[in-house]
Amino acid sequence: MTDDRPTGFQRARSAEQREIRKQTILEAAAELLTEMPVSDISLRELSRRVGLSKTNVVRYFETREAVFFELLNRDLARWIEELPTDLASAGAAGPASPRAVTDTLARSLARRTLLCELLSSLGSELERNISAESARDFKRAHARLLAALAELLRRHIPALSATAARELVSLTVVCTAGLWPFAHPSPAVAEAQQDPELAATKVDFAERLGRTLHIAAIGLLDLEGRAG
Repeated sequence: MTDDRPTGFQRARSAEQREIRKQTILEAAAELLTEMPVSDISLRELSRRVGLSKTNVVRYFETREAVFFELLNRDLARWIEELPTDLASAGAAGPASPRAVTDTLARSLARRTLLCELLSSLGSELERNISAESARDFKRAHARLLAALAELLRRHIPALSATAARELVSLTVVCTAGLWPFAHPSPAVAEAQQDPELAATKVDFAERLGRTLHIAAIGLLDLEGRAG
């Protein structure tokens, strides 16, 4: 049996139709991520969900990793677009402190479950089975978005240099990837953590990330002050 069985979709012929089809695939991937981890989602599973053959899905995304790379960058861009509103509230009563900025950053990111899931899978899962060309394409687009985030943070913490702001953004990504799985443990671990002796092992993602980023921001500002 081949994978080219008929589906309910007609072939997309115009650029607009192709874009609609791509967005349909991305939305199906996002929906699947609410039901299972990235590691369990194959192109075959994705094609079944979207109602296309695997061969047709590959016309839009060469690999499953390519689907998740685009989904990650799309959600990152959306977060960066909404973040100024959140950060503005941090300084509503006057200039925002670094702590207010990092706490707001962490709380805003915590609401982006899809983005956090994908960031936590990036180094351990998604970047492991791709070509150098695919990695280069993804990372170029990803780097541009992170640069925009760094510039946004500089506007709210003006004492940060461009280099320090980029480092703070890099730490945000790395800390998110590390903390998210511990803040969302397996059912067995979550049950074990009900033991009073293990209460301290529970991770509140927004609280821990905010504190970590605050420490990082203060450290970066101190290093720059010493260098100056």
